[in-house]
Amino acid sequence: MPKFVIERDIPGAGKFTSSDLKAISQKSCGVLSSMGTDIQWIHSYVTDDRIYCVYQATDEALVHRHAELGGFPANRVDRVYSVIDPATSE
Repeated sequence: MPKFVIERDIPGAGKFTSSDLKAISQKSCGVLSSMGTDIQWIHSYVTDDRIYCVYQATDEALVHRHAELGGFPANRVDRVYSVIDPATSE
């Protein structure tokens, strides 16, 4: 399945409490469970004013649908074509 990085502009995200993050995660997982197996949340990175999420989905439209159903922003969605790390240099 293709992988996508979603950029979500959420002012103050870096100051969210663990309870806030749990509630957001529960909402996301609830929406995902209703959408079937064609979309999966891998993980997210929380920064000061954005959350960057990594998803696998059969197509980008599902990523946007998840955001719409969950009430989450999806300011930018980019397909990942490769993942590199230090081992790539060897």
